Amino acid sequence: MKGIRQLAEHLDISIGTVSRALNGKKDVNEDTRRRVLEAAERLGYVANQSGRALRKGSTGVIGFMMQTGHEITGQGDTFFMSVFDGVQTVFARHGLDLVALLCSSEEDPDAYLERVVARGFADGIMLSATRRVDHRFTLLDRRKIPFVSLGRSLTDVGQPFIDLDFEGMATRVMTRLATRGHRRIAVLRPHDDLNLGHVFLERCRAVLAEHGLVLEDDLIFNAAPNEAGGYRIGQDLARHSNRPSAIVVLNDGSVTGLFHGLEAAGLTPGKDIAVIGLHSPQARYLSPRLTCFDLSLRDLGIALAETLLASMPAYAALYPNAAHRQLWPMTLIDGDSG
Repeated sequence: MKGIRQLAEHLDISIGTVSRALNGKKDVNEDTRRRVLEAAERLGYVANQSGRALRKGSTGVIGFMMQTGHEITGQGDTFFMSVFDGVQTVFARHGLDLVALLCSSEEDPDAYLERVVARGFADGIMLSATRRVDHRFTLLDRRKIPFVSLGRSLTDVGQPFIDLDFEGMATRVMTRLATRGHRRIAVLRPHDDLNLGHVFLERCRAVLAEHGLVLEDDLIFNAAPNEAGGYRIGQDLARHSNRPSAIVVLNDGSVTGLFHGLEAAGLTPGKDIAVIGLHSPQARYLSPRLTCFDLSLRDLGIALAETLLASMPAYAALYPNAAHRQLWPMTLIDGDSG
């Protein structure tokens, strides 16, 4: 059974009556309603969701835009799958569905989102991988599409966001290393123009200046967010003519490779060079134990979903206490690496 017209013809009842019966309208008598529902179940009738969405003016779908590509490993997937679990926990309360919008790293993200928006299949959008200047914000604002960003940007249209507290991380890690006598501290940041790299470096420079130190340009490394990228930086550190005594890694996917790269060059993390990074499932098996920053990704997903719904008129009254903008705290876990 492909549609309501066929169901109505089968029952010899008007399409309007069948529609009202299927939607529980009170002006349909019980015998007719029973006939319609029994026939729909027996014949395998499936409602045309596109038609319903058009009539309701909503789709019941929220899109989460994220980047994919050959340089992004399963570790990145682990991060987002945990976030998605929290997001869908909230959306399930309202019968909303989460759809991952996978933008290849080889495609322009602005053009990709333009195409998604033109199709009009999502009631709201969740953005990740926010750039220093991010035109996606102005696009969604111009089209009046509710959205929340996981991350900030210099592009600001007043949208809600939740960002990891990279300023707080920079303050704690640089203070920790400086007070422990480290004078040449390196940073391994994302290799693209993600805003988090800029935010972190700005705060690092400010904190080090308070200790009379400088973040040297030649100690700012860029690498792909995977083990291969981390391994390469480990090798580069070993060959450095004036090797730093500590490095902070901003991507969880690079930490394991960095450890292996250092070890392959004869250096011991935590002994020859202090290493502090972000927690990942793989990091728990590193030796020495990684000193790292951790957070509840599921709780982050719940907060993201509630923040988005609080900006949507149909759900705003249900989430009066949702934060409009928030820096999400991370917990420092002491290990033996730094």
